[in-house]
Amino acid sequence: MEKALGYHSEKPGKIGTVALTPLSTKEDLSLAYTPGVALPCEEIAQHPSLAYTYTLKARTVAIITDGTAVLGLGDIGPLASLPVMEGKAVLVKQLAGLDAFPLPIAEKDPQAFIDIVKKVSASFGAINLEDIAAPACFEIEETLKKSLDIPVFHDDQHGTAIVVYAALLNALSLKNVSLQDTRIVVSGAGAAGVAITKLLKKEGARDITVLDSKGIISEERELPAYKQELARMTQKQPGTLQDALTGADVFIGVSRPQSFPEEYVRLMNARPIIFALANPTPEIHPDVARRGGAAFIATGRSDYPNQINNILAFPGILKGAMATRATDVTHEMKVAAARAIAACVTPTPDHLLPDPLDNTVTEEVARAVARTAREQGVTRAA
Repeated sequence: MEKALGYHSEKPGKIGTVALTPLSTKEDLSLAYTPGVALPCEEIAQHPSLAYTYTLKARTVAIITDGTAVLGLGDIGPLASLPVMEGKAVLVKQLAGLDAFPLPIAEKDPQAFIDIVKKVSASFGAINLEDIAAPACFEIEETLKKSLDIPVFHDDQHGTAIVVYAALLNALSLKNVSLQDTRIVVSGAGAAGVAITKLLKKEGARDITVLDSKGIISEERELPAYKQELARMTQKQPGTLQDALTGADVFIGVSRPQSFPEEYVRLMNARPIIFALANPTPEIHPDVARRGGAAFIATGRSDYPNQINNILAFPGILKGAMATRATDVTHEMKVAAARAIAACVTPTPDHLLPDPLDNTVTEEVARAVARTAREQGVTRAA
């Protein structure tokens, strides 16, 4: 504990700004500021796209949160979220070479939050939304994607979904079965659970059961709008986790710790795939899942094989999108990222994903995302 606090307090904080141009002579001063600075201002006023040439916009990401769903700490507010946002900025810089700026916003009303983000967005080439609770996160992301002409990416949704899909692709290839013929259970209907379900459905999964704290999400239940969409998408009857797991091939947990008893593993089909991602305590401990018969296991923890870590996805996605000045992060770009991650490793049961700190992953993901953005015509740069 003392080491962690000391790490953050030495400077204090984890990030700062660095001047990229010289400022040691009067001529430097006249170029960096008045009168020289007026020239790029005039150029940008006439041709707004030149902001990518003359300013930091081409390489700067805003890490934005309302502090309502921070790690496993919950609603701790924007100020207390700042160390996490700084940490995310460090990762973006180290892995993608982009400058990221933490921007916690003290506003819980979704529309007011959206308005603030829109007003400050001019400085940034992309928006990375972070640690915003469901269901507000869905409205915020969708509205900003429609309102802004820069990429908007909610990592808690899509980063998790992309890495889960990458690991699942490799697990299914080792089992020699297709996604279309696989019965999948998703436990948890928050940001990650919704995004995972939507991505897998778009990729051809035909049999997905989604559960929240009250059981299987079904049209027979009274549900908020975003869960009604899940119910229509999955077409399931009411039931329990035990019901859902009977005859299932895959369990993806983004829910509560220790909510999956060992005996439930034996309800599943032979050699099941279990991704228990509640962190730090998963829905079922990896050793218990393996003892119960699971053949492929992933968690959110770094001390067990197959860590589902968003660091494999978001740096490369941001880098690829910004390199092409993409106007969106599309489904196809997310799938390209997942396939690039999966291809970075020769899969084995204990090696479904590459090392989270493998720098080559970011480059491969960035190339795949940029290529797909160009193919889809959502770019403003060659």
